[in-house]
Amino acid sequence: MNTVHTYAAAATVGNPVANIAIFGVFVAITMIVVIRASRNNATAADYFTGGRGFSGPQNGVAIAGDYLSAASFLGIAGAIAVYGYDGFLYSIGFLVAWLVALLLVAEMLRNTGKFTMADVLSFRLKEGPVRTAAALSTLTVSLFYLLAQMAGAGGLVALLLDVTDKTGQSIVIAVVGVLMIVYVLVGGMKGTTWVQIIKAVLLIVGAALMTVMVFAKFGFDFSEILGSAQKAVSGSANKAVAARDVLAPGAQYGGSETSKLNFLSLGLALVLGTAGLPHVLMRFYTVPTAKEARRSVVWAIGLIGAFYLFTLVLGYGAAAIVGPDRILAAAGGQNSAAPLLAFELGGVVLLGVISAVAFATILAVVAGLTITASASFAHDIYANVIKRGKAGEREQVRVSRITAVVIGILAIALGILANGQNVAFLVALAFAVAASANLPTILYSLFWRRFNTTGALWSMYGGLISTIVLIVFSPAVSGSKTAMLPGSDFDWFPLSNPGIVSIPLAFLLGIIGTFVGGKTEDPAKAAEMEVRSLTGVGAEKAVVH
Repeated sequence: MNTVHTYAAAATVGNPVANIAIFGVFVAITMIVVIRASRNNATAADYFTGGRGFSGPQNGVAIAGDYLSAASFLGIAGAIAVYGYDGFLYSIGFLVAWLVALLLVAEMLRNTGKFTMADVLSFRLKEGPVRTAAALSTLTVSLFYLLAQMAGAGGLVALLLDVTDKTGQSIVIAVVGVLMIVYVLVGGMKGTTWVQIIKAVLLIVGAALMTVMVFAKFGFDFSEILGSAQKAVSGSANKAVAARDVLAPGAQYGGSETSKLNFLSLGLALVLGTAGLPHVLMRFYTVPTAKEARRSVVWAIGLIGAFYLFTLVLGYGAAAIVGPDRILAAAGGQNSAAPLLAFELGGVVLLGVISAVAFATILAVVAGLTITASASFAHDIYANVIKRGKAGEREQVRVSRITAVVIGILAIALGILANGQNVAFLVALAFAVAASANLPTILYSLFWRRFNTTGALWSMYGGLISTIVLIVFSPAVSGSKTAMLPGSDFDWFPLSNPGIVSIPLAFLLGIIGTFVGGKTEDPAKAAEMEVRSLTGVGAEKAVVH
């Protein structure tokens, strides 16, 4: 999630050959798993949702794999190491977001839909315009998320494999992109899910192992870790860093009112964005029943919660053991905290394992995003808008595979272009778009009988357009040294994340659009949707509980 540049310290932290070898073993094992899983891909349901054959716990682990991106591991641990308490607020935001997803959307979405988020939104509204809007929103969120992950891969490899020139990093981004395309083409949702399960287990076990090693170094006394971290920060040669109290709020988001407002805006986007992320919502369709959908979210919350607690120990542990000056001296800054800590704790072997896990993380997340985006285009736009529901299952799968290749090539090209740029705002934008364009419409569709097509279109397009316009004219894109275009200056909107404006605006537009649209859609359809969403009667492979 954070800026990833070339890492000058790459050669001093481990053995690039060992890193490549361990990553190669992971790719080989997961490719075998994907090929075995793909043997049963006979129908569209098999390809898009894994035949709804995953149990709640399996899907919960896969959701954790989908959600815990490289940024969760590298970015948050680094933010805590450098800013302390304020860095941990990212973990809290990401975790609390799951309560919104569990309480408001998981079960109802599973009961109402079939393959994609647009199935729910178009259930009782006009299919063509609503599916198009939902698919555009899905593609936008997925592409921004993909772009950040792909660009992150280029910078991460510089630290782990000692590849410092742009051409070498571009080749690595292309390799990650090609592997992602192969996973999706061969395995579909079934193969992708198994990759995510393997990666989630590796990531959580790796983080747990490092957490235990950090605790062991300080006699299993957490207050000793915190005290050592504060001592290391206070002894920094950088005056700005040395002045920070990393055990209290305000190190990153204190000071000006704009800074505090910016954090509130970011927090709002993080907490509400998860319940509107298409690649997370699509995972609810891979289980056979609503009960399993609920179980999968509970498992996901448990695993993700544990992981974010590990980041607290890893972050403060990195501050205490590695030190903020050494972390910031690495050209990658904060993102180097976890790999540097791994090297200090377990030498070349542990660094190699953690490196492979970080690569695997990027690979699994981009594969999940790609299948979501390609399924949305094939099922929503091609099958239901262009072909008006007359496209066969084989045809849908074929179009989805072609779309996956196109999206993969686009992600590679954009990832190479964005390599070395500040890509933090891209992930924040993905969350802000999801919270603005998707969540209001999902909630209104599920809970407000009067809601109509006009309200849905106003809310979705209003949320999508306002988010993108505000981010383009924000300090994240221009007007500062850390902006994407540091030489330009057109930042009239003061906040880096537009959530505090775009999310309420999208909710308001949904209400205004509904009253402007006048007529309520078919009451019988609204009643059917209400019964189905609450009970599961009529849902895919439904079992009433």
